[in-house]
Amino acid sequence: MQTTKRTGPTNIIIRRTIRMLRKYARQHNAPIWRYVAELLERPRRLRIEVNVSKINRYTQPNETVVVPGKVLGAGNIDHPVTVAAIAFSKSAVEKIRAAGGRVMHILQLLEENPRGSRVKIII
Repeated sequence: MQTTKRTGPTNIIIRRTIRMLRKYARQHNAPIWRYVAELLERPRRLRIEVNVSKINRYTQPNETVVVPGKVLGAGNIDHPVTVAAIAFSKSAVEKIRAAGGRVMHILQLLEENPRGSRVKIII
């Protein structure tokens, strides 16, 4: 009987993102990045998908949010927020930008805020 070995994500961009998150967590003593890396290592069928309406519900104007997965465009957003995620639907990008917010990849947020201060994780 042969057992299969758990390999983690095969997408090269996600693997690189996880590696960088762990590196920044160690270097800057920022456990938030380690937690985001753990969420990204889950199997794809368990990966997080968040609608714009949920971001609107749990944020205040001008906050920074990390979604360790994909942001979808269901619902509306009525205040500007900075959203970092692995992927965005086209309608989610349009709605966030129309509200005056910013859209970026998690690696871009790492460069801007290596300590992870004042960042919310929405799952």
